[in-house]
Amino acid sequence: MSAPFDEKERFARLEEMGLTPLWRLRTRLQPGSGAGEEQEAQKKASAGVAPPGRAPEAPRKKPAAAAAVPAPAKERSEARPPRASSEPVGRSPALHPVSAASGTPAASPSARTIDPERAARIATLDWEALEAEIRACSACTLHRTRTQAVTGVGNRQARWMFVGEGPGREEDRRGEPFVGPAGKLLDAMLFALRLDRTQVYIANAVKCRPPDNRTPTPEEIAACAPFLFRQIELVRPKVLVALGRPAAFALLNEEIKIAQARGRIFRYGEIPVVVTYHPAYLLRNPADKAKAWEDLCRAQALVEGKD
Repeated sequence: MSAPFDEKERFARLEEMGLTPLWRLRTRLQPGSGAGEEQEAQKKASAGVAPPGRAPEAPRKKPAAAAAVPAPAKERSEARPPRASSEPVGRSPALHPVSAASGTPAASPSARTIDPERAARIATLDWEALEAEIRACSACTLHRTRTQAVTGVGNRQARWMFVGEGPGREEDRRGEPFVGPAGKLLDAMLFALRLDRTQVYIANAVKCRPPDNRTPTPEEIAACAPFLFRQIELVRPKVLVALGRPAAFALLNEEIKIAQARGRIFRYGEIPVVVTYHPAYLLRNPADKAKAWEDLCRAQALVEGKD
């Protein structure tokens, strides 16, 4: 059991993420909300919606079309027709989407390079055999330059599962994901959610470090995909958090832009997927930390069944 969280330290972590005291008063972030961002606040102000802590203005008459309120993010997501490319290839049968319309993924480098027999075999492995297979893997060229493969870390029965891009230099040296500067920021983000690494599971889209920390290719992601899919099947989380574009590609089998994907709830089978920025990106772009916090609050609502 984890130790009780010090609220003062939690607030300090929130401030480290660039969040104002406004966030401390919010017990839960409504999906689709943009509170905490100046641009979104201006949009709300123009729409006649008062920010938290401020008395709402008297209602004003508006044309019927202008008074329409957009549906919450989840409803918008469910209203869209299912897309074939949303289902990862090589996934265990138990994770297939319910809708038959999304049963065949669109052609992509990921779909073309997965070995079905290898994927089917990996889908039967237990934790011990799976991690041994990852450490011995030579399915792509990344194994030639790695110090060691990085499997995953955390609670194997966690409600939260975070998926990153791939190991960096420090992760490659120590054999654990998110242990460098980006890992420290991720720990701060978890602490702000009253979580720690004993309560979540953390994995990467690729298990070996790409040379010079470059972005992994679709072929490299495809080679590691059966490992990631089996980890998800074994953990069975309530929510998947994709940290960055490569992680989102690994889970959704489609290229997306994080800025456009934020606020939407994707699906990996029946498991909701929240897409947000990678902590390494946030270290370079601290102004977007508040956006990442918004995404994590959305994921928290899903875990707690409030969305």
